[in-house]
Amino acid sequence: MTIDKGASSSARTADISPAYPASRIEFRLEPASGVPTYLQLVHQVEDALRLGYLKPGDQLPKVRDVVAILAINPNTVLKAYRELETKGLATGRPGQGTFIQATFTQAALPKLAELRSSLLGWLAEAHTAGLDEDWIVALFTSALRDFRERRGSVGDRSVAASGETVGLA
Repeated sequence: MTIDKGASSSARTADISPAYPASRIEFRLEPASGVPTYLQLVHQVEDALRLGYLKPGDQLPKVRDVVAILAINPNTVLKAYRELETKGLATGRPGQGTFIQATFTQAALPKLAELRSSLLGWLAEAHTAGLDEDWIVALFTSALRDFRERRGSVGDRSVAASGETVGLA
């Protein structure tokens, strides 16, 4: 899973793109992911918020534009936008569209850039070692699971208290 300002075939990608007029995000779908389409859209907006690609006041793509580009049912886009509204991240303005109204607390952007650079180096190493995307995802998911288990076993109650289950995502 990656978030990048450049083009990518990843299911969770936020692109800065003119594909949707007046919007700072371009949705992409991964039909084989097993994740419902509306949740893929929600996850991409959340990821773009976390990484600072979207900010309060930014407009999400109009439903009709998403439908035209992704060839999905308008109700799917509406469901995603309603979910974002329920989470307090977006708000609909009749006749104008849906706009970001809140964001997540962000890590220091210089640290994010450093971590992203480190991760890109790791991905290059994994590719050089002969791992394809499926192997990389499996390895990362396994390491994340181990990290969560270790964090939970040393007294970090935030994982256990959130009801989060430990296992493959």
